[in-house]
Amino acid sequence: MTTSEDELPIPLARMGGGLAGWSAGPLPSLYESKRDPYRVYLTSLDSPESRRTMRSCLDWIARICAMDETATGMAQPWWRLRYEDTVRIRTYLREKTDEHGVLAYSPASVNKHLVALRQVLRTCWRLGLMSAEDYQRAADLASVESTRLPTGRHIPDRTLAAALTACAADSSAAGRRDAALLAVLYTTGARRAEIAGLALGDYDPAERSLKVRGKRNKERLVYVMPQAAALLDTWISVRGRAPGALFPPINKGGRVSRRITDGRAYLAHPTGQAIAGIVAKRLGQAGAPIHTPHDFRRTFIGELLDAGVDLATAQQLAGHSSPSTTARYDRRPERQRRDAVDRLRLPGH
Repeated sequence: MTTSEDELPIPLARMGGGLAGWSAGPLPSLYESKRDPYRVYLTSLDSPESRRTMRSCLDWIARICAMDETATGMAQPWWRLRYEDTVRIRTYLREKTDEHGVLAYSPASVNKHLVALRQVLRTCWRLGLMSAEDYQRAADLASVESTRLPTGRHIPDRTLAAALTACAADSSAAGRRDAALLAVLYTTGARRAEIAGLALGDYDPAERSLKVRGKRNKERLVYVMPQAAALLDTWISVRGRAPGALFPPINKGGRVSRRITDGRAYLAHPTGQAIAGIVAKRLGQAGAPIHTPHDFRRTFIGELLDAGVDLATAQQLAGHSSPSTTARYDRRPERQRRDAVDRLRLPGH
C-alpha cells in the first residue's frame, strides 16, 4: 500500500518527486547484496538491542524516502541521499504529528533516527558507494535540542514488597527467579538489556557483585544488598551451575531454555522485552501499579542520591557516561522547589 502525497506532511508533499524517486537509476559498480549498507551497518552493532532499535529507525526512514509504508531499509540506495534530502527527513521527523495534533516523535526519538541515518551514510562512504564530500554534507544534520525530565516513576517500597510477596507465593522455579530478578533490578539500577545479558559467571557471591556489560560494551561492577543476595543465592540453588544466562527463560513446564553452542549446552539469555514482561506480570499479580524496568533504575539512582551518596559514585554505579545525566535523577531539588511553594498561602484560605 502506497501513501498518497496528499496524506503526507508538507515537507514531503512538496518534494516534487525527489525522495519518491530515490530508487531510480543504476546501481554503483561496487554494490553487492552482501555489501548492502543497511545490512553491514546493523551487523557492525554489538548488541541485539541496538540492532533492533537501529533497524526500526532505518526502516521508518526508508518508508519516508520511498513514501511506501511497506518499505524496509534493506537494498535501498542510501548513497543517493544528499543534504537537501536529509534535511527534509529531519524536518519530517521533527514536525510529524498524530491524529490529535501531538508530535509523533520526542526530540530524543528524532535524534536516535538521525544517528541511524548518519551511520548508514557513513557505511556507504566506507563501502565506496558515496564520496567523502557527499557523505559529510548529507550527514551534517543538527540534533534536535531539548530538555526533558527523566522518564519513569519512583517505585514505592510497598510496591516492591507486594511484588516480592507475589513471587514468594509462586513455588515454581519462575517464582524464585523472578524474586531474585526484581531484587537485582532494585538494588543495582541496571538496564533491562544489562540484566538480560547477565551470565552465571558474572556473579561473585563473596563480594555480592555483578559484572554488567552496558552501552558500547563497557563493563562495570554493581553490588546487591545482603537481602537481595539471599534471594539470588536461593534462585541459583534452583537454577543449578550450568553455564549461561543468570536469568534464563522458563517454559510452561518449569524447565529453563537451553541452547547448544560448539556441542555444549548453555542456558539461553532472555530478551530485554522478556525482562519487562516479568516485571509487569509480578506487579500485576500484586495488584500494584505497572512499572517498567527503567522505573527501578530511576528509583535506584534517586535513593542513592537521597542517601547522600556523591554524584561521581552514583554515576559509576548507574553506568552513565556523564555526571549531568545522573544529576537529572536527583529528586532533592524538586523537593526543595515544592517546599518553597508550600511556604506560600492562597489568599482567603
